[in-house]
Amino acid sequence: MTTTKTYTSPNAQGYYGQFGGAYIPEMLHRNVEELRTKYIDIINSPSFQKEFRELLKDYAGRPTPLYHAKRLSEKHGTTIYLKREDLCHTGAHKINNTIGQILLAERLGKKRIIAETGAGQHGVATATVCALKGVPCIVYMGEKDIERQAPNVARMKMLGATVIPATSGSKTLKDATNEAIRDWINNPNDTHYIIGSVVGPHPYPDMVARFQSVISEEIKWQLKEKTSIPGTGGGSELPTHVIACVGGGSNAAGAFYHYLDELSVQLIAVEAAGHGINSGMSAATVQLGKAGILHGSKSLVMQTEDGQVVEPHSISAGLDYPGIGPLHAFLFDSGRAKFLYATDDESLQAAFELAKLEGIIPALESAHALHALNKINFKKNDVVVVCLSGRGDKDLATYMKTMA
Repeated sequence: MTTTKTYTSPNAQGYYGQFGGAYIPEMLHRNVEELRTKYIDIINSPSFQKEFRELLKDYAGRPTPLYHAKRLSEKHGTTIYLKREDLCHTGAHKINNTIGQILLAERLGKKRIIAETGAGQHGVATATVCALKGVPCIVYMGEKDIERQAPNVARMKMLGATVIPATSGSKTLKDATNEAIRDWINNPNDTHYIIGSVVGPHPYPDMVARFQSVISEEIKWQLKEKTSIPGTGGGSELPTHVIACVGGGSNAAGAFYHYLDELSVQLIAVEAAGHGINSGMSAATVQLGKAGILHGSKSLVMQTEDGQVVEPHSISAGLDYPGIGPLHAFLFDSGRAKFLYATDDESLQAAFELAKLEGIIPALESAHALHALNKINFKKNDVVVVCLSGRGDKDLATYMKTMA
């Protein structure tokens, strides 16, 4: 097996180092092969790029701002910018990928869309683009997540999607993904599965990373603009640190993408430690996992000695997943990215801190990334970018319990 020449692209078989590939039932082979052989040509075609870029701009509201968080910067003694993915249409970065995949599905002649969702943001983003294109949409969501993310469930239904509860296992994202894969096996001809993160069989991890790479593409020119001196130009598109939360890892893949081969940029991925790393109630995969197969690819997976998947826990539904994408497993294994973690309580504290310092209420997922600011000794002249992957409207019920 050949290894990747760069961090950004897997090899022809879909491997980043030892992680990746496509481990799929025979029934899905034709679908996945169709995607693998056609996705690059389709997404690189001028007509696709024209429609994709127009929708990102006029529909999703890109570019999202790169905001200099002055009071947060003062507190941590460095310069901190927030990449405001929370200001995207639908409230998170997820729309970048669903726009790309609905255009791909359209060009492949697929007439029905399925998706899985945890926090509901990917479900909402999928329902949104299906409404835009007039395509039937079925979203699988864990029964537990349906209860804790009720506003997003209502939004999906208002947009015309059918939301089907996953009632097995932990009734969260892992189980919703299992149900979506079963649906795809039963409906292989007319259905496209819009996976919401950099997980699943090749080519999904690479495809989703490409669609989300617009995040770091914008950070580069925005940072150069922000750090230039009026009248003299200059400025640098390279921060010292890029920080993002990681469940499956799509916002992190997007924020890291154009910096993966810029070795001077420290990449910081933050996982959900739940009640604590050794509590038995965690989702910190790189701390607790080992190599294994989950949802169609080889990656790091939380599992028992005999290979049974361990049920994860996080206060944030979007990070409540027992694995990470193969790109992130490779970034950890190779040492290219540093992996930290935040507990439920730490992420809640970080969310309230941002609200009170900057007037921004983040998603609980993003709050995990914000907590990492407390774990790194920054220098005064460092330039830190935190990917604020989503807004906190969907988490208000959880925040209100904390305030009670």
